[in-house]
Amino acid sequence: IALRFGKYRIEREVLDEERLEELTQRKTYSEIHPPLTKQLKESLRCTLPMLKKSLMSTFPVLYWLPKYSVWDYGMPDIVSGISVGIMHLPQGMAYALLASLPPVFGLYTSLYPPLIYFFFGTSRHISIGTFTVLSIMVGSVTERLAPDGDFLQSNGTNMTGDVDIAARDTYRVQVAAATTVLGGLIQVLLGVVKFGFVGTYLSEPLVRAYTTAASVHAVGAQLKYIFGVSPKRFSGPLSLIYTMWDVFILLPKTHLPTLVVSAVTIALLIVAKELNVFLRRKLPVPVPVELITIVVATLVSSYGHLNHNYSVSVVGEIPSGLSSPSVPDVSLFGKVIGDAFALAIVGYAISISLGKTFALKHGYKVDSNQELVALGLSNAVGGFFQCFSVCPSMSRSLIQESTGGKTQMAGVASAVIVLVTVLKLGTLFQELPKAVLASIVFVNLKGMFKQYADIVTLWRMCNITLINVTLHFSRWPTYSVLGNIPGTELYVDMETHKEAREIPGVTIFHSSATVYFANAELYLEALKEKSGLDISKMIIYKRRQEAKQKRRERRAERREKRQAKREANKLTGASESSVEDQNGTVFVIPTSSQSLEAQPRWEYLKGGDPDCASLGWLSELQDGDTTTLGSSCDDSLSRDLERVSIGSLGKWTWEIHSIILDLSTANFIDIVAMKTLKNLFMDFSEIDVDIYIAGCQMVEQLKLGGFFSEVITKRHLFASVHDAVLYCMNHRGATLSPRYEPSMVSMFS
Repeated sequence: IALRFGKYRIEREVLDEERLEELTQRKTYSEIHPPLTKQLKESLRCTLPMLKKSLMSTFPVLYWLPKYSVWDYGMPDIVSGISVGIMHLPQGMAYALLASLPPVFGLYTSLYPPLIYFFFGTSRHISIGTFTVLSIMVGSVTERLAPDGDFLQSNGTNMTGDVDIAARDTYRVQVAAATTVLGGLIQVLLGVVKFGFVGTYLSEPLVRAYTTAASVHAVGAQLKYIFGVSPKRFSGPLSLIYTMWDVFILLPKTHLPTLVVSAVTIALLIVAKELNVFLRRKLPVPVPVELITIVVATLVSSYGHLNHNYSVSVVGEIPSGLSSPSVPDVSLFGKVIGDAFALAIVGYAISISLGKTFALKHGYKVDSNQELVALGLSNAVGGFFQCFSVCPSMSRSLIQESTGGKTQMAGVASAVIVLVTVLKLGTLFQELPKAVLASIVFVNLKGMFKQYADIVTLWRMCNITLINVTLHFSRWPTYSVLGNIPGTELYVDMETHKEAREIPGVTIFHSSATVYFANAELYLEALKEKSGLDISKMIIYKRRQEAKQKRRERRAERREKRQAKREANKLTGASESSVEDQNGTVFVIPTSSQSLEAQPRWEYLKGGDPDCASLGWLSELQDGDTTTLGSSCDDSLSRDLERVSIGSLGKWTWEIHSIILDLSTANFIDIVAMKTLKNLFMDFSEIDVDIYIAGCQMVEQLKLGGFFSEVITKRHLFASVHDAVLYCMNHRGATLSPRYEPSMVSMFS
């Protein structure tokens, strides 16, 4: 097939199922599946590698901390941690108001849980702490079980109408702590019984819809602070509408000084945040707008005596120091178990969705079950220190990632910032107006309100998708790698058919069911397992090598400058007293020599773990080992370094150049599946692997969903697997199996 629009001709007998099984030699069940006794024996074996794997899966910090490179990751994690810690301060205090708790408990919630997650979490970029949605949910519990009416003060015989704020807040803290501990225990239990798969049903549109709706409730909860009014507390169905209506009725009683503080704060925050976005490429780190706001507002309130002169409500007493741990009131568990379960599920949904987003972007994997355990322990332990429910925040996580954070060391650094504030600086914020904290929450919800734009895209696809979704039959599909039946254009599962032959350089991946949100992650995992291609590790090592190469180039540039300076000194008769530079360049010697004309080629460590001891010589050259290079070999060295690739990292090689995704079984496609496929295209293109789709009948849906781009076009779609195979072999210069008929082989001559 010399051109794309070529032709092929195949002559073969007509095959019924009986003749097909005879030709392909289908394997028996016992040949495919080992006996149950053997499976049980393997599962009960306890070897040192298995014990080590189990220990590291329970305590992920033991896996990455010994390999932590202070030189590569130390400074980025510190800078990132400081940036996130600065965000924790205003958000912690503001979201404590959402939970109807004193602001200092928001600071506690920003301190303890990140430290627990450091030991048990598997995501490197999420920032654990307060979150809008969970704070609102906790607030609904605390106000339901501890309403103001239960704490009215009396003068001995009659109620005065004043609320005993200290007693009310103390009980609300107990309610929040009990709810948090119970929710954390539920998450730990679900993680232990491998309930993490529930995250596959919590699709991105579902989570975004939930958080968008919760943002409306968050606004409703902040209106009383923004306008300085005291609406009634409603619960149950339509409670938001009743609250909004009550606020509307109370608008004539708006406290004008409070409204002025809110309006000025909101206006300044919006302008400052837009400037942050506009200048983001020129700023090394975003300007901490919220922190500057609360500092300025505290100074203005303190020196202007806003509380005393204008009755502007302020934060009030913030105790310095850390509170001692205490056992939660277990008698409250029965009253809050429903709320605790809801908090556990919602918190996990947000955590796993954010974790997977960053993991996919940076080429690593998060363990859904371990994330449940890590989040549960963060909540359970935090509850003993009067924290309320936590999960990652999108805004803080984005800052942690964009400012260069590499590991959860950034979370430890952010906790240190909060700790210093709690111990030494907390009392300085006692005059901070609550209206300022409410305004910070209000402005930070802008991103959630933008999610309403999702409705347009989802509406275009909802008719077909909703009709065809079948959870029961497509949750656990069968995945297989297809091989060719020699002399035919037929492709069958290679594991179950002895005569199926692999196409050189091509992996044909088939799913027995439609790919959609509930099995999209399983699809990715199965592709990695069946093909032997761990794209995450491939990308990690490629980027690591590229980063090291940049450092080598900078060192070489500095060395050239010093050499040029020495040459200049020699020419001018200057004395040569400098000592030969001892800071050599770290480089990896390729395992095989390459000609200067050869094109660099990425080779993959297939069939092994790049982090294991089998990479012996590599571990000896990691960060810290140097080789001093003389100037006489600089030119040849630079040429060699240009050709250093993943293939230099070990004895394994990877020869696959194309992957064909057989979507002939799919009868619909949703947004999550589209994003999964797009990510596959982008990730594999980074390592020079082509992705093609065969048998897809939803071209119009792909177009409506914005699937096609400059990188992904209709040229990547083929009518059948065989068409895609022929194109791959022609496009990448491969050859057919020797068992193909000569008439087919001649097409590539």
